[in-house]
Amino acid sequence: MEVPYLVFLLKKTWTSIKDIIVKLPKFISNNVVLKITSLNAVVITIRLIVSVFVQRLLAVTVGEAGIASIGQVRNIIGMLTSTSTLGTFSGVVKYVAELKGNHSELSKVFSTATLFLIIGSLVSAAVLFFGADYFSVYVFNSNDFKYVFQLLAAIVPFIAFGRLISGIISGLSDYKKYAKIELIGYLLVTVVLVFGLYNYDLKGVIIAIVIAPIIQLIVLGFIFGKTLKRHIKRDTFKLSFSYKNQLLAFTLMSFVSSFLINYIELDVRTLVSDEININEAGYWTAITFISKNYMVFATGLFTLYVLPKFAGINNKTEFKKEVFHIYKSILPVFALGMLLVYFLRTLIIQMIYPDFEGMEPLFKWQLLGDFIRLCALVLSYQFLAKRMVKSFVITELISLALFYGLSTVFIKTYGTEGVVIAHFVRYIIYFIIVAIAIWMYFSKQDKNQIDA
Repeated sequence: MEVPYLVFLLKKTWTSIKDIIVKLPKFISNNVVLKITSLNAVVITIRLIVSVFVQRLLAVTVGEAGIASIGQVRNIIGMLTSTSTLGTFSGVVKYVAELKGNHSELSKVFSTATLFLIIGSLVSAAVLFFGADYFSVYVFNSNDFKYVFQLLAAIVPFIAFGRLISGIISGLSDYKKYAKIELIGYLLVTVVLVFGLYNYDLKGVIIAIVIAPIIQLIVLGFIFGKTLKRHIKRDTFKLSFSYKNQLLAFTLMSFVSSFLINYIELDVRTLVSDEININEAGYWTAITFISKNYMVFATGLFTLYVLPKFAGINNKTEFKKEVFHIYKSILPVFALGMLLVYFLRTLIIQMIYPDFEGMEPLFKWQLLGDFIRLCALVLSYQFLAKRMVKSFVITELISLALFYGLSTVFIKTYGTEGVVIAHFVRYIIYFIIVAIAIWMYFSKQDKNQIDA
């Protein structure tokens, strides 16, 4: 190739790159998905940096067994986010998104959700307190953790109210406040966790995780209090079951998507511990923790943007257009991020989990499974947006049954790696099933329109 022509190509390439750099801020500002994604990216980046520091401290101080115990506690809290509100979170998001300007209807939604919250909190607290001995042995194979469940019984209302307010923020698509709350709450909880670790070792860490919902609720009230008052008028607020039937559909969906998922994770961790050893359970907990750190980036985006957006879409053409728009906007970003995680896996282990070499074979399958899961989750949010209870429950139950069933089979041949292989296979099948369910939903809708 001639030198002048090569210089010409280089100049043209540089000009194109400059144009992209100049246009990028405007492109992002005009693209709501990328705007939320870029804002979330700042929060997630800060969280990841802090998380690297904290997880390394935990790995060095409490070891694989401690990491496994922390994973059990996080799963229990995950179950409580569902039971304490009777699973109304997604319903609150949906109806707040649809009824933003209708304060009288919003008041009915909030009043019903509050009654659900009171019932869910009281029942959850009673079960935890009186069943503390049983749960301690069942979850930790020891009676030493009875205090965890007794403390959680007192914390349940804070978990519930925090969840309800988060649903309101998501329904309003107030992603700037959401990002601020996420970041400040996470940093304050981290300070308490590190304090607990240095002063009380594993017990201090567990107590810090348990009381985290109180800290997060205080942050929610401080940042979102004024906005909340504008939408909930105390003088007109009356407790009633006006939206009982509408929210009960979400109760069932939340039970499957939140409660059962955390329960299955807890059971699989116990399975790995029993079939192999608790150190291997610690390796699997560590890889799922890394996974959850980058997947929270997606779930935040989906709750703030996808669910409210799908709630307002009523035909196949618009739905397909929006899905492809989301895929084009975020899948390349996630693919690049996941590739970086995979190629830097040895460095990540050395930085975050020194002496956790048993984690390395788990990265490939976990990342592949998470990417397919991301593709499927975009579609599955249509179930929540349109209250497709039957489709949601069936697909989620199939997904969970596949994960637990395949894990029990693969673990015998592949050890702990079998669990992440099960994770990958499960989401391939889940994606296909969800795609078929969505296609059937729109085909039925088109047929009804023709018949009408």
